[in-house]
Amino acid sequence: MVDPIVGMKRLTKVLMDGGSGLNITYAETLDAMGIDRSRIRPTRMEILTFEVVGFHGTYHTILGHLCYVKFMAVPNNTYLKLRMPGPRGVITVGTFIERAYECEVECYKHATAIVASKELATIREEIIEEAPNLKWLARSFEPMEGTKEVLIDPNSSEDKVVLIGTTLSSK
Repeated sequence: MVDPIVGMKRLTKVLMDGGSGLNITYAETLDAMGIDRSRIRPTRMEILTFEVVGFHGTYHTILGHLCYVKFMAVPNNTYLKLRMPGPRGVITVGTFIERAYECEVECYKHATAIVASKELATIREEIIEEAPNLKWLARSFEPMEGTKEVLIDPNSSEDKVVLIGTTLSSK
């Protein structure tokens, strides 16, 4: 069995999200705590369901409002503390302002990377759409259907012309 109190004390990055309906923890958090997922079993204590996700997150876990209700927990975002009644008195889980700042910086970098990757994907799609047809480039100096002869200099006595494609896009 896993002692949730000991596990909570090992966590240093907990997001107290009172608006969330989910409690989320990351697989890497369970691994870092030494919790073998195959040994997790319901206990006679309060049961709290966590969604375990396999991707990287800035925090170790996210506690939603159901967690607060079930454990009568009181979050204090100003002092970065979470307090709840325990079997031997009040349990306080907290962190330091420096650690909270590190989490915010890491979260910003993570969000920026996601936005940049989405922008890069969009740019790649646009480049692929606008990329010239290589088969057309290979024969680009051959006259094509739908061409029109245009005089280079209409005021000149020379009859120099250029072929302009009539099927060109406005770009």
